[in-house]
Amino acid sequence: MIETIRPLSIEELRAAVAGAAERAIPLEILGRGSKRELGNPVEAQAVIDLSRLAGIQLYEPDELVLKAGAGTSLAEIEAVIAQRGQILAFEPPDLAPLYGGPAGSGSIGGAVACNLAGPRRLKAGAARDHFLGFVAVSGRGEVFKAGGRVVKNVTGYDLPKLLAGSHGTLAVMTEITVRVHPAPEISRTLMLVGLDDARAIEAMAVALGSPHEISGAAHLPAGEAGLSAVDRVAETGAGVTALRVEGPPASVNYRVGALAAWLQSFGAPTLTLEPAESATLWREIRDVSNFAAARLDPRMPLWRLSVPPSEAPRVVAAIQSARPGARHLYDWGGGLIWLALPHAPDAHAAIVRGALQGQGGAPAGHATLIRAELAVRQAVPVFEPEAPALAALSRRVKASFDPLAILNRGRMG
Repeated sequence: MIETIRPLSIEELRAAVAGAAERAIPLEILGRGSKRELGNPVEAQAVIDLSRLAGIQLYEPDELVLKAGAGTSLAEIEAVIAQRGQILAFEPPDLAPLYGGPAGSGSIGGAVACNLAGPRRLKAGAARDHFLGFVAVSGRGEVFKAGGRVVKNVTGYDLPKLLAGSHGTLAVMTEITVRVHPAPEISRTLMLVGLDDARAIEAMAVALGSPHEISGAAHLPAGEAGLSAVDRVAETGAGVTALRVEGPPASVNYRVGALAAWLQSFGAPTLTLEPAESATLWREIRDVSNFAAARLDPRMPLWRLSVPPSEAPRVVAAIQSARPGARHLYDWGGGLIWLALPHAPDAHAAIVRGALQGQGGAPAGHATLIRAELAVRQAVPVFEPEAPALAALSRRVKASFDPLAILNRGRMG
């Protein structure tokens, strides 16, 4: 039986990791375990569970800074800062339901370690862009810290950028400091109804190039729009291209009207969602609710593709041609594709990654297998295979933090 260690302090954590390093015992690192199935299977003889290293340790609303234990739930953080009219601008998605877990069970450590960001990423950036500092334990069992409470006057290596997206393979973070932002006063969404994928991508590009400050741009094909909890979205019976506008009420109302006029050439009927409807729709898009385990056969592999928006319709068409039955939706103006495919022992990896090849065989993006059965994740690289030079660099970085590779061994391949 695998031992689970739940440290109450950084010293307990340091001792546990140091002891594992002395005996070369590989460890699985968990924040709260909500995304445990994200990544390649981990080789581990013990588990480090950080859920007891939780709680908000510092929150200065006027300084727009918050520090919390890595095991602190995102739901707790968002509830506290909402009372002061603030948000995490990178809009971290709640992916727990994708794996059959309860909503709201993810941690701030997990969100940062996976560098997660929702629809506002195209305006506000990813988690790493709001990650100010941390305290962590390396694979040697040594405590170290980097960054601070402000961005300015930081010297040396930007280690927060390095650890964001490392999936717990470089160090075990115990404290995380992030920047918070004022929440927009209101949010409304302009919807273009009935565009196909290619025209929707064009419309989003035009909208994002406009002066109207779009904070979200997504397209749901008819089948996905019909599953929305927002009645006016579901009842369209067609594809929906959603464009979010946020800010002071007078500004938002003006910009929504101006944006509708800006996009008249697309000839699509328009609808405007009010703030409550808008919030529901973007939460669905953020959390990929249509593809949650409770709503979709969990054996269906779920892919997350990052592509140049202009390539997105071609990539999806190529996959659907090779494998009918694929379901998809677009976020980030078409730069992010969520793709659910029928079950297959290889998750259709060759088809998906083959479709990403552009002219001349050059890659036109990368694909991550977000959800699949254990046997599939054992057989298929979950993350996009790295070029040899980049893979060699990654190994050297890994060795500098975790020379015995005891932290989340195998998670990233």
